[in-house]
Amino acid sequence: MAEANTGTSDFEKRIWEAACVLRGNLDASEYKSVVLGLIFLKYISDRFDAKHAALVKEGDGFEEDKDEYTAEGIFFVPENARWQVVAAAAHTPEIGAVIDEAMRSIERENRRLKDVLPKNFARPELDKRRLGEVVDLFTNIRLAAHGGSQDLLGRTYEYCLSRFAEQEGKLAGEFYTPACVVRTLVEILQPYNGRVYDPCCGSGGMFVQSAKFIQNHGGNINRISVFGQDSNPTTWKLAQMNLAIRGIEADLGKYNADTFFNDCHPRLKADFILANPPFNLSNWGQDKLLDDVRWAYGTPPAGNANFAWLQHMIWHLAPTGRMGMVLANGALSSQSGGEGDIRKNIIEADLVECIVALPPQLFYTTQIPVSLWFLAKAKRQKGKTLFIDARKMGTMVSRKLRDLPEADIQCLAATYAAYAEGTLEPVKGFCAVATTQDIARQDYILTPGRYVGIEEQEEDDEPFEEKMHRLTSELSELFAQSHELEAKIKEQLGAIGYEV
Repeated sequence: MAEANTGTSDFEKRIWEAACVLRGNLDASEYKSVVLGLIFLKYISDRFDAKHAALVKEGDGFEEDKDEYTAEGIFFVPENARWQVVAAAAHTPEIGAVIDEAMRSIERENRRLKDVLPKNFARPELDKRRLGEVVDLFTNIRLAAHGGSQDLLGRTYEYCLSRFAEQEGKLAGEFYTPACVVRTLVEILQPYNGRVYDPCCGSGGMFVQSAKFIQNHGGNINRISVFGQDSNPTTWKLAQMNLAIRGIEADLGKYNADTFFNDCHPRLKADFILANPPFNLSNWGQDKLLDDVRWAYGTPPAGNANFAWLQHMIWHLAPTGRMGMVLANGALSSQSGGEGDIRKNIIEADLVECIVALPPQLFYTTQIPVSLWFLAKAKRQKGKTLFIDARKMGTMVSRKLRDLPEADIQCLAATYAAYAEGTLEPVKGFCAVATTQDIARQDYILTPGRYVGIEEQEEDDEPFEEKMHRLTSELSELFAQSHELEAKIKEQLGAIGYEV
């Protein structure tokens, strides 16, 4: 995650370290809702308190009028759920029960949060002494953001999500897409206004980054309407809280639901679709959906849902809609189960605008190589597709994890923009534009390496004889150093009674 300043980063880390003391013998997946729920409770309490104080100062007696809060997008916090009540109980055995009751009261007063907030703080396995210590920490730091540039709580929530993803490994794929991948989708699609949709929204990262993009470019996030859904009940609740913290009004359906069997937005035609569906999902229910209207380009195979997700999103695109999604690289070339024919039909329909091969190790959850697919109902460059090979981009931030820095993301976005304007100059080994006929000659395989070619090497003008003389001399010196080291090692071993 990008960091605005050192202070904010330190704050995020302090909250995370405090949260970790709650873990005890709980799995990360179990205490995730505890930590994020507590952050959410503190945030809405801070926002309520600020408005409450302002109303008291006005002196008109409206400080307990719920409409005064909801009119400004502030959740109404009933008296027993306010942070001062929670703080007062921090060092009592009842702290867990107090927080649970606070969550229930908030849900009763705010229909948008019904059945969303965690209510598992009273369970015996959660150490109440440690819970009280974290409450104390939150009491001493105001979390409510003041001004758009100081989105402290939202950043903290996002930071904790990323750390939970790191801890949970493969399980994290259900709720978290790396921020750099989401930013790349958003910077290329540029969803300034209209309907934004994610049919497998996880914790809502696509929507958060879309809102950030609009704010960073001086726009108003109210110019987008957000639609999504997710099948995992815990993840669906995380998304509701994440978006509420960001002030994003979203329709994620009334409850968690399977996108293929219970589409929460059956009539939606979206202007922008951004998604990271589960990779290579098997047993997704194809046998019950054989004649589905969404399979306009061919029935997806039962053993892999990649082209089911792709066609579901195409079906939901508005006439001028554009979409970007993450897919496992197998979808670029697979011929099994009719996937090759489906891909051919989509290409022949002139929907594929851009394919970006991503570098490895971007995901906590998988080592499967992935690509970004960008499709459009009304392409600006008719009959042409941009291919980008970004596999050499990014920097390793740990032994197992790579990140795409902002400069790389902007490079990808600029490359796409130049293609869209018709001004792109191809770069061997990196980017190229191919016609539909070019793709047909490659059997409709979309692997970028087939189109961008091999990166040009710097010309070597050193004569062969001179090069060989130089290299053999260097090798001779290395051999000599090796013999010296070997002799020293033997001497040292001999001194302590070991002969080699």
